This record gives sequence, C-alpha cells and structure tokens, in this order.
Amino acid sequence: MKKRVIALMLSMFVLSTVLLSACGDNPKKDDKKADNDKPKTLIYARGADSVGLDPAYVSDGESAKVTCNIYEGLLRYKEGTTEVEPALATDWKVSEDGKEYTFNLRKDVKFHDGTPFNADAVLFSVERQLPPKRTSDMPYASFTYGAVEKVEKVDDYTVKFILKDKYTPFLANMAMALAAPIACPNGKNLASNPIGTGPYKFVKWDKGQSITLEKNNEYWGEKAKIDKVIFKITKENSVRASELIAGSVDIIDGVDPNDVKQMEDNKLNVIKQNGMNINYMAFNCERKPFDDPKLRQAISYAINREELVKYLYQGYSEMANSYMPDFIPGYNNDIKPYEYNVEKSKQMLKELGKENLEIKIICYSNPRPYNPVGQKLAEAIQNYLSKVGVKATIDVYPWKEYKQKVRQGEGDILFNGWIGDNGDADNFLSLLDSKEIEGGLNSANFGSEKVDELLAKARTLPNGEERNEVYKKAQEELTKEAPWLPISHATDMAATAKNIKGFKLHPTGVVNISKIDKE
Repeated sequence: MKKRVIALMLSMFVLSTVLLSACGDNPKKDDKKADNDKPKTLIYARGADSVGLDPAYVSDGESAKVTCNIYEGLLRYKEGTTEVEPALATDWKVSEDGKEYTFNLRKDVKFHDGTPFNADAVLFSVERQLPPKRTSDMPYASFTYGAVEKVEKVDDYTVKFILKDKYTPFLANMAMALAAPIACPNGKNLASNPIGTGPYKFVKWDKGQSITLEKNNEYWGEKAKIDKVIFKITKENSVRASELIAGSVDIIDGVDPNDVKQMEDNKLNVIKQNGMNINYMAFNCERKPFDDPKLRQAISYAINREELVKYLYQGYSEMANSYMPDFIPGYNNDIKPYEYNVEKSKQMLKELGKENLEIKIICYSNPRPYNPVGQKLAEAIQNYLSKVGVKATIDVYPWKEYKQKVRQGEGDILFNGWIGDNGDADNFLSLLDSKEIEGGLNSANFGSEKVDELLAKARTLPNGEERNEVYKKAQEELTKEAPWLPISHATDMAATAKNIKGFKLHPTGVVNISKIDKE
C-alpha cells in the first residue's frame, strides 16, 4: 500500500511537471506568433512633398511615387523594364489600321470605397482629360491622350479607344503612373483624398510632413506585405542619410554622392543603376533675351558641363550630350554638344551686344533624383556665367512652389529634369513640342514648327530604323536651337536598412511598395 501511494505521488509530480513545462512553453510560442502577426510599418524618407494625389493633375515624380501604390492603370510595366503587361485590363486587341484599341477589363475589382471598377470608371478617368473637358492644369493629358479622338463603352467590362491616327507609343502610355491610372468616379477632391484600386489605401496627408497609406486587404491581386507606409519628408540629404543610419527610417531616395561611403560603411544597402533620366538647364524661350537662339548658344559655350558632372556628382552621373539617354531607341550618337569655350562665348556675346547681360535664374532647393545636389547646380552655373561677364541672380524655392513659378513663366534660366515614363524617345522629346507649353511640360516655352512636324511624323511610324531616323533629325534641330543645355544623366540611387527585402528601383522612378517586406 505504501509503495502504491509513493508511486501515485511520483506520477502526479511528473504529470504536474509536464503540465507546468507545457504552460511555460506556450507563451513563448504565442509570443513568436504575435511577433509574426504584428503589423509592419515602413517609413520612406524623401526630399520633397507630393504636389497632388490625383494623377490627372500632376506631373512630378514625388506625386507619382505615392499615387502608383494607390491607383492602377489598364496596363502596367513589368518589373525592371518598360515592357507592358495586363493590370486592370486582362487583354487587348488592336485594329488592322492601328487606330482602335479594345481592352477587356478585369472583373470583381473594387475601388477602396467599395465602388465597382468597370467601363464607366475608365470613361470617367479618360474623358475628363479629353476635349472639351480637359483643362490647362492637367499637365499629362495631351501628352498621354493627345492622339485619342474618343473612348467608348462597348459593355460593362469592355472599352474601346479610337485614335485620330496611328500612334506608336499608345500602349506604353497606358502603363504610365501619371494621367493613365483609373480613379474612382465617385471620389470627391481626389487630389487630397485619392481613391483607387491599388494595393494601398490613402489614410492621411500632413502637408509638408508625411503621407500615410495602409494595406488594401481587399486587393484583387497579390496582397502587400507591409501594413502601413509613411512617406516622410526630410529635405536635407545628409539628414536623411543620418536617419537611415540611426534606424529611424527604412528607405531613403535622393541619395547625395557624399553620403554613399558612410552608408556603405554602416552595412546599409545602397542601390545604384543606370538612370532613365536627364538633368538640364532650360532657357525661357518665349521672351527676351532668350528668344534668340544665338544668345542661347553663347551661354551654352560658357558652361563646363564635364567639370560640373565630375565635381558635383562624383562619378554618379554621366555627361548628357543630347536630349535623352543613349540607350533609348532613336538616340543620335553624332550630336556634337556645346563644348566649354569661354572665349567663343565672350565673342558671341559681344557680337550680340550682350557683353553686360543681367539675367534672373530660378531653381529648386530640394534634391531631385536627376540632381541630388539641388541648388548647388544653379550656383555653379552662376559662377561660370560671371566669367563671361553675365551677371545672374538666383531665386530659390521649395519644389512645390518652384513648379508653380515655372508654370508662371518666372526666370530667364531655370533648372529641370525628367525621368522617362515609358522608355520611348517621344516621351523625352515631346517635352519640347510646342503643344506641351500650355500644360507646363515644355518648361522652356520653346516652339519650332520643324521640331513639331518631326515629332508628329515619328509618332505614326512603327518602331524601327525609319522612326529612329526621324528622332535623330529632331535632336539635330534641337541642338541648333538650344532651348536646353543638357547637363547629365544621373545614376538612380536609393538606400535601405538591412532588414528591408524586395526593394527595387524601376527605370521610371516609381516605387512599388507592395513588393517590399520588412524582416
């Protein structure tokens, strides 16, 4: 009996130990599960705020970085390329004469407010950017839909675009992050309260501070991995880099060449790739003194572009010789840019009676992907001009205000840049088409009948050598007219914390946050 009692007591002790052990293990397992289920927040620091959040009314990359995660177009670009693939359209067909494009739309897709996506939504987004509804504050409207005569609803999930003529870039344009995305037809004030179908939903916008998005759990495609995204504004490059090193932000762009080594020494991921962009100085060609191409040429000879690229960008840019990167089909390798020649510049200025020229320069203070040093570029140009007797003053503005000043025609010389939207030559050279003056994309306010005719012809030709030759002729004509001084093509750079996975730069400058994870 005594032995049985002892045995029973031992078995109860063992059982209680097992139970206690099990109870002790479960919280650890639950804690681990809780950690995995904990919402993930990603902080993306950039140098300037968005101008707006309605893709029909903006033309800047800072707006596109945010809107491309909220809205979607009928088509999108494949990862790392400008090759198109289905998005809100499942497939499409083109008529034999190349003037009609019919898109079959994806079913069972909803906007973030629950509104069904269908043909009516497509008509809303497109027709507001076509005459007679198009307004001058829609900068990409004519650029994207200029070839469109009308858009028709075939049925609830089929739409047809009817073009005025053949237009080779049309499909590529339909995947762009600006103008082409489809917005909710029931949305009110989409510029401040955007409603799309994308993987992220808009939460709030603290102007000049941050924009917050949250994961769209009802998204029709692959769900995002990050639950909340904050696009934070940090104007100074070095401060942004310091924030990343300190761990207070997860991703930064607008990387200053001076900060690369320090970030790499701290084992951060610095991403670098050839940029589909151009950084340029533009003359205001619509009024004196720079309505004269000879004066534009004289000033161009005064600028040492090679020195600018070497010292300002420290090997993270290459000198631009024409109006687009050399890997874009139609690039003209035979273009001879204006070489640095102080004496020739002085001589031309004297011949033009402009030896004591006084001009006003305007520039932006914020870093840009194509010009990460911001206003330092304008200050360097000012110094070069002083060597040929030109006195230049500089007015500096934050990016959003700067865009407004450019639209208002302020300044004799201004600075701008372009990140290609679709990999087509038309996308770069159309910035100097006279029809783009009204919308503000032609910031030089430059007009040339010959250039306009060449660009119009190229748009109707199929991709190939004949089309490329027309674009080469357009570049020759533009080089003679000198509305811009092409300066550089920047290396695309961004940096991330060590625990950020799946971040990739796209040639168009947009950022697909839904592919990113945070470990």
